Amino acid sequence: MPSKKALIRRPGPRLAEGLVTHVEREDVDLDLAVEQWEAYAQALRAHGWETVEVEPADDCPDAVFVEDAVVVFRNVALITRPGAESRRGETAGVEEAVARLGCSVNWIWEPGTLDGGDVLKVGDTVYVGRGGRTNAAGVQQLRAAFEPLGARVVAVPVSRVLHLKSAVTALPDGTVIGHIPKVDRPSLFPRFLSVPEESGAHVVLLGGDRLLMAASAPRTAELLTDLGFEVVVVDISEFEKLEGCVTCLSVRLRELYA
Repeated sequence: MPSKKALIRRPGPRLAEGLVTHVEREDVDLDLAVEQWEAYAQALRAHGWETVEVEPADDCPDAVFVEDAVVVFRNVALITRPGAESRRGETAGVEEAVARLGCSVNWIWEPGTLDGGDVLKVGDTVYVGRGGRTNAAGVQQLRAAFEPLGARVVAVPVSRVLHLKSAVTALPDGTVIGHIPKVDRPSLFPRFLSVPEESGAHVVLLGGDRLLMAASAPRTAELLTDLGFEVVVVDISEFEKLEGCVTCLSVRLRELYA
């Protein structure tokens, strides 16, 4: 049977020092962030996901955004080389975690840079955001790792947000959703649905028609509910202050077979 495992990593004591690029810095309440993170993890578990906690990386303020450290296609885990040098210490613990789960491990090498938040998988299509954190060499290395496995890799420009998945994610039927002012080229996606809020562009597929979304996008939640989806809402306000969203707080592993 396909797996339903989700890698997560507890917020560290330096969370408030995390990088911000496209937003103004705000004060982060660490205690509230930990409560929100625990509620996020519980929401995953409540919908059938086994959470696997990665070793903390307390010297890395952004380490809670675990999705940026690895991209998984089939049974192959590609350990990233984050575009921000201060984040490169985050990958070692994630590499250990995916190796323990039985993944075949590959790496992005210098001069390539790649953040996992720049990678959106829709079936066998792998969209890669080419922007501030992911460079052309990183895109080329991802293509070399995944195309032999049957992936179709499509590079797309990202200039208005931190990562591709800050701008777009996808519904269970493959429709890509995004908030138009934050999407460079909506026409690159075969099916695109505009949503009314920036954080409404971020959904985690929980299984079936269930979607995990941030509480900050009530109008989008209403739209998606009206389209027949079951929306599960979590408050991640403290992580949104650091340009985080529901996707980057976990790595969902759906294709590991026992």
